Amino acid sequence: MTSVQRVPRPHRPRWVVPFAAFAVLFFIGTQAHGLLTSPPELDMGHLQKILYVHVPAAWTALVAYLIVFVLSILYLWRRNERHDLLAASAAEVGVVFNALAIALGSIWGRPTWGVWWAWWDARLVSTAVLLVIYVGYLAMRAFTEDTERRARWSAAVGILGFLNAYIVYMSVKWWRTLHQIQSTPETVDSPYKLAMRTNAFAFLFLMIVFIALRYHAARVDRAADERDEEEALSGGAVHV
Repeated sequence: MTSVQRVPRPHRPRWVVPFAAFAVLFFIGTQAHGLLTSPPELDMGHLQKILYVHVPAAWTALVAYLIVFVLSILYLWRRNERHDLLAASAAEVGVVFNALAIALGSIWGRPTWGVWWAWWDARLVSTAVLLVIYVGYLAMRAFTEDTERRARWSAAVGILGFLNAYIVYMSVKWWRTLHQIQSTPETVDSPYKLAMRTNAFAFLFLMIVFIALRYHAARVDRAADERDEEEALSGGAVHV
């Protein structure tokens, strides 16, 4: 009797609960409260409501990059491939939220500041640099074939790149340019706190869902690569 050995299939991600939490919180924060009940801001009017998505997206991007930072350290310490795959998944999700924050910020800035982009603003430029760093991180992974070398180089970039995340966070404190001060529950008026907070948690759950799905896909790809390597070493022989 002839049988073919198969690579064990990675478990499916359990993303239903966090995605449901995202949907509920996003509906409460953006639709029910943010768009329908929160009053227009004194200076910006209803344009202010774009911040209910822009600010949580920026927060979530920084959280995702923090995850990359921690997992990169863990990989260099323990050399566990799962840490590398999780870090790469978090980096991809961070890039998505980073780009979303920049796009929404530009849409908000055009009618508020009169420009789509300001190269002299520390927060804008450092945030753009952060996006370039992690896009480069992903590009390097795509063009590095050796698995161990790719993981080591990625870990180094994930650790050093996070230093710029700290610059992004502190930029409005170190340099007073065009961007406003940090948007936190302490600096936001009471009528707008609920939408800001609920959307922050909503995006956090969405980040968990995206990372879980991307990590699952990475595990599947890695299992397929290992199977191909084993078949190449054995000359494609079938085990009897």
